Amino acid sequence: MNKILNLVSRGMAPITLLCAILAFYQPAVFLVFKPYFLWLFSASMFALGLVLKPLELKNTLKKPKPIAIGVLSQYSIMPLLGATAVWAAGLPPELALGVIIVGCAPGAMASNVIVFLAGGAVAFSVTLTTIATFLSPLLTPLLVKFLGGAYLSIPFWPMMQTILLTVLFPLILGMLARKVLGNYSKPLVEFAPTLASVAIIIICAYAVAANHERLTSISSSLFIVIISVNALGYLFGWLVAKFAQFTASYRLTLAIEIGMQNAGLGVALALKHFSPETALPGALFAVWCVLTGAGASAWLRRKQALKENVLS
Repeated sequence: MNKILNLVSRGMAPITLLCAILAFYQPAVFLVFKPYFLWLFSASMFALGLVLKPLELKNTLKKPKPIAIGVLSQYSIMPLLGATAVWAAGLPPELALGVIIVGCAPGAMASNVIVFLAGGAVAFSVTLTTIATFLSPLLTPLLVKFLGGAYLSIPFWPMMQTILLTVLFPLILGMLARKVLGNYSKPLVEFAPTLASVAIIIICAYAVAANHERLTSISSSLFIVIISVNALGYLFGWLVAKFAQFTASYRLTLAIEIGMQNAGLGVALALKHFSPETALPGALFAVWCVLTGAGASAWLRRKQALKENVLS
């Protein structure tokens, strides 16, 4: 059973891609999830709460400088990259806002998995994701309103309420469940990464299915924007960490954290408060950043294995 669970969580990239392709050619398979996409996202946040280890977080919090730099980078680099890219590409308002929403989201739980696979600082990654997620009910709608208000009217308070109910509450509930259950929570903790992976995969596939007709006529500009924002997020994250004189594992972690946004949240917010078209950039970004993150981690693992073979 554990092998199957690991296969799903570690194989998130190819499964996400396969489901996106299936959603494009057979949209009816995933359109049935329309009433449940917010519940699915809440499940992924509950899973994040379950995997948090209070002791690791406590030890990581003893070094506030890297955390402050990481969170500040999270809520400055990607929002500005997203806003600049859509302005330069001249995207339509709905698509432009979708990119901005993704840029203003916190880091993704998938980034914690990728950091683990790539050999980065997992506790630092989880801490950044957690703190950025806790701040998201205020900062995400605020940044979206500031950067995206020129494209469409932004419902600040409804967005904040959605994030509180679908992000913060399930996250705290997951943390409480682990504490209350104690040793009995072990099966839930083991299942958590798979639960989060499945939830995000379905959400992204649903967004693709809901935009089935639009995808056939979409311009290449959106794809260029998605690829550019993701790549520059990795690059600027690494450069900031290098400038701040982080260790190698912290540099790798910050690069992944900045480049991989919680696109699932972006999709959920877009579907809840805007048109399905606004959710399209988030769905594409989720698929792309999982593919690039998983690909990079596989390359790093192979590089490390070769290095160890040479030394042995």
